Amino acid sequence: MIVLGVILLVIGLVANIGLLVTIGVILAAIGALLFVLGAVGRPVGGRKFYW
Repeated sequence: MIVLGVILLVIGLVANIGLLVTIGVILAAIGALLFVLGAVGRPVGGRKFYW
């Protein structure tokens, strides 16, 4: 999810499309949050680790 967010962010910045930039930032932030929660051992959605 982090990778998809960064890809959309880059495409949005290159193509100057604000909606893609916004979606990219949101996806990257959610992905980072899920990664951190999984890394500290807290179950996320019933899974011990989030890939």
